[in-house]
Amino acid sequence: MDIIVTYGAVFLILAGVFGLFMAWGIGANDVANAMATSVGSKALTIKQAVLIAAVFEFAGAILAGGQVTKTIRKGIVDADMLSASPELLVYGMLASLLAAGIWLLIASKNGWPVSTTHSIVGAIVGFAMVGIGMDAVHWDKVMSIVASWVVSPLLAGFIAYSLFRSVQKLILNTEEPFRNAKKYVPYYIFLVGFIISLVTFLKGLKHLGLENTMLENYSYAFAVGVVMFFVGRYFVNRIQLDPSVDKDFHYTNVERVFSVLMVVTACAMAFAHGSNDVANAIGPVAAVVGIVQSGGEVASKSMLPMWVLLLGGAGIVLGLAMFGKHVIATVGNNITELTPSRGFAATLAAATTVVLASGTGLPISTTHTLVGAVLGVGLARGMEALNLTVIRNIFMSWIVTLPAGGLLAIVFFYMLKGIFS
Repeated sequence: MDIIVTYGAVFLILAGVFGLFMAWGIGANDVANAMATSVGSKALTIKQAVLIAAVFEFAGAILAGGQVTKTIRKGIVDADMLSASPELLVYGMLASLLAAGIWLLIASKNGWPVSTTHSIVGAIVGFAMVGIGMDAVHWDKVMSIVASWVVSPLLAGFIAYSLFRSVQKLILNTEEPFRNAKKYVPYYIFLVGFIISLVTFLKGLKHLGLENTMLENYSYAFAVGVVMFFVGRYFVNRIQLDPSVDKDFHYTNVERVFSVLMVVTACAMAFAHGSNDVANAIGPVAAVVGIVQSGGEVASKSMLPMWVLLLGGAGIVLGLAMFGKHVIATVGNNITELTPSRGFAATLAAATTVVLASGTGLPISTTHTLVGAVLGVGLARGMEALNLTVIRNIFMSWIVTLPAGGLLAIVFFYMLKGIFS
């Protein structure tokens, strides 16, 4: 207890700095996933993608970021075992943030799309095993999280495959693809608006004090979808057929219509990502803040201060702007060739999977989800459409992430313990 009182201010500063560093890593590595399909399909330039991500990631983190934070903070480690020595939990959370942040920096520099959720969970499990004991880790919770990392890419891949098959059936493989694109794309835009806003109403706004009935939530989400349908249709109807652009690629005019949809889904994915993945940076920060402010009491539930959410949102935006282009190139260009219609199917599938997970409080990996969705779109065009070498490298980086986060966290845990004890 004396250590918490003596070094409380230092712990808070370190939590803020390391949390910002971790959020920066999420921006550099993970936000690229939200924007990679838009940039890869040429629907957005890199500058436009950064601006959109800045607004919607930040909004997602602030409005809907509270739910998943609880799972990361409380679910993995039995904090009650540390009630006699709360400083160990502080060292562990600080070590976990620094370890995960460093691994994300290494991965981002090499263009590997790794999981920020993997990174922080691996780090927390690593410190808990050596700092508290094997019994302190809730292995059933860890296994459910690990299971979600398998389920999420499979689910996203299936949804993406189904969506792109519907695009092929309704639009691409018809007599008049351009006319059908203008007819059906507004309905896809409605779907995007409905799904994203529904989860925001269901889960995201509780800590803002807004409590609605289930019927009200569905009604509001439906209304948002309808508004987006008409706005989308207005922009889609402004696109005129230009026969000259179809010479090099038969579907160029159709893809111009899908570019409108791609921008909408990019916004949706950025919001969904902000709501889900900000927890990876601010969960441990919130744990440290709770312990320091209570004078060493390890509470099972602590308030999430608004400055912590703001810190997470700001770090994510900075990371994307400074370092995001490396991973964008891998996911957007190197797995399979993307066009706006293919990118739309992948992004909406990933966003749907992420918001479902965010709503249930399960910390899935956005990276795994989007890569799974891109693979699903590629498979809809046949196995030869996939770059298997790039896919193999991505899978290898995923396997390394958990132990890398764990080992680094163990090293930093002992360093912090040596400095402050």
